[in-house]
Amino acid sequence: MSRKAIAIRHLAFEDLGLLEPLLLRHGYRVSYREAGVDDLKRIEQEKPDVLIILGAPISVNDPMRYPFLEDEFRLVSELAGAGTAVLGICLGAQVIARSWGAPVTPMTGKEIGFSSLELTEAGQDSVLAPLADGHDVLHWHGEECALLTMAPSLAETGMCNNQAFQPVPHVLGLQFHLEVTLSSFERWLIGHCAELEAAGLDVSALRERARECLPALEPVASEVFERWLAQIER
Repeated sequence: MSRKAIAIRHLAFEDLGLLEPLLLRHGYRVSYREAGVDDLKRIEQEKPDVLIILGAPISVNDPMRYPFLEDEFRLVSELAGAGTAVLGICLGAQVIARSWGAPVTPMTGKEIGFSSLELTEAGQDSVLAPLADGHDVLHWHGEECALLTMAPSLAETGMCNNQAFQPVPHVLGLQFHLEVTLSSFERWLIGHCAELEAAGLDVSALRERARECLPALEPVASEVFERWLAQIER
């Protein structure tokens, strides 16, 4: 029997990216649930082996405007507590942090673009180890997670000191985007055009940086995800 991976998607273009073919090769049946459209409460009944919560340009602190966030908090608490593997990317990482009782607060500015991570001592001994050589990764967020109790930061940048965390072995939060491929990046520039303009960022410069960074990053990102899949499958 194949294993089941369910991804909660908030925007059509913020999808699993290069992670999806890796999941398929590992024998997972992959499907999406659309936040705000599908009934997320049903996911627990479907008993996925892996739950992935993807990114979105909304605040995790705004469940009054986006009630599905409460469903996501409950899903992470209940599924992770039952041993289901959970991966959170960007907003998804912030959902994990909130589910573990850690606050998520605005940063001094938005961190959007490509820059390298500094792995902490814990990060160097984690699934993020392939990033230790200083590969530039894609950042796209304006809020940050406080440190979780018993979960040291695995990576940091000058703007954000908790870029990744792993509160238990089968749960991983990544504030940055390893899943994005060069072939899909143009959709990000279109879909987030208002945010980019408000932040005063140069779309052409971001496009050029993607062409410089993503081809070299993609095999490294795949190795990170392969290590995570091997870890949860053990």
